[in-house]
Amino acid sequence: MNFFDNIPTIRYQGPEATDPFSFRYYDAERMVAGKTMAEHLRFAVSCWHTFLGTGQDIFGSAVHSRSWSGANDPMERARMTIRAAFEFCQKIGMQYYCFHDRDIAPEGETFAQSCKNLEEIVKLAGELQKETGVKLLWGTANLFSNPRFTHGASTNPNAHVFAYAAAQVKHAMDATKELGGDGYVFWGGREGYETLLNTDMKKEQENLATFLHMAVDYAKKIGFTGQFLIEPKPKEPTKHQYDFDAGTVLGFLRAYGLIDHFKLNIEANHATLAGHTFAHELTVAASAGKLGSIDVNRGDLLLGWDTDQFPTDLYETTQAMLVLLQHGGIGRGGLNFDAKLRRGSTDLEDLFHAHIGGMDTFARGLLVADKIISDGKLNDCIAKRYSSYESGIGKTIRDGKADFDMLEKWILENGEPKLMSGRQEYLENLLNCYI
Repeated sequence: MNFFDNIPTIRYQGPEATDPFSFRYYDAERMVAGKTMAEHLRFAVSCWHTFLGTGQDIFGSAVHSRSWSGANDPMERARMTIRAAFEFCQKIGMQYYCFHDRDIAPEGETFAQSCKNLEEIVKLAGELQKETGVKLLWGTANLFSNPRFTHGASTNPNAHVFAYAAAQVKHAMDATKELGGDGYVFWGGREGYETLLNTDMKKEQENLATFLHMAVDYAKKIGFTGQFLIEPKPKEPTKHQYDFDAGTVLGFLRAYGLIDHFKLNIEANHATLAGHTFAHELTVAASAGKLGSIDVNRGDLLLGWDTDQFPTDLYETTQAMLVLLQHGGIGRGGLNFDAKLRRGSTDLEDLFHAHIGGMDTFARGLLVADKIISDGKLNDCIAKRYSSYESGIGKTIRDGKADFDMLEKWILENGEPKLMSGRQEYLENLLNCYI
């Protein structure tokens, strides 16, 4: 059974193309900065939003109806959905997919049944990977939807829930390894607190660290060599989450001896919720050598929640690709479309328009970022701004040869520093010229 017979295979047709089912900027084989676009961007589709999204919100029921979700039997729905996912990837030229365990296989009446369901769908996914060449970017476990996780998973005050979460992650890691996933993500959807009146924060964070150390040990035991990733998010559904932002996560990993085992999966909309820009969060992670993968979407600044809209902001994607190009790329990670259609976008075609737009926007951002770096004007301005550290007293400071007494003597001899312009308006105009 085919699910997208009425949709043509999406191909690159160039900037002047008028066909809405075509790429204007994403040319997978085009060479940019020494690699193909496909190698730079490593796009992935998310199983949860793209194939399970219904448009339901807190004020209204489902409005999106899909042919693969019509079977009464949950396992038959799961088999149809995973087949639809691989067909979609082939139609649009997507290299990778990502999943939560409960996205691709339904939860059973018992834990053992849930594991059996997952094993069956993983076997089918493996067969489809061989048929299509589509690969798994990363897997993860859903430790937030079921009522048992109301008060968290590894940070739950009930040790029974901690144990259940560990058992579930064990099987999700097994599935990810079997499918050759490049990574495994930990997103603490409910790893945080609502009120300190009933919370032992120190104990919860220690338990979270213990949980992650167990995962590291299990990965070594089974020979899983994929990259472990933590995805920062400040709030929603939990008021205060322990993985608040990139800086918080890096501090946590260092404090608990986990920094060598994890990198970060940065999401654009989560950066917004944390009060940061997407480029800021990418830079914090990349500067620490810990940028592992990216969930690409955008939020709505007029709405204070996680809207997960498809990325269409060229300024944002250009600055994101500047970070990636300047820090050596994304490595084994990728750009996963953790984004969902708007409730009113009800047609099957809308799934394609959304992904085409997101892929084109990042491809164009890559081209603009490459031109900015090649021209060198922006980097020259930054280098000039910090040039005082390349010689004289600045080099002495950078070399670690200065102390307070020396610097006091130097100031007495050299007096007040000259104020220098940051040239922000000029640089913003410069960026506009490229875009």
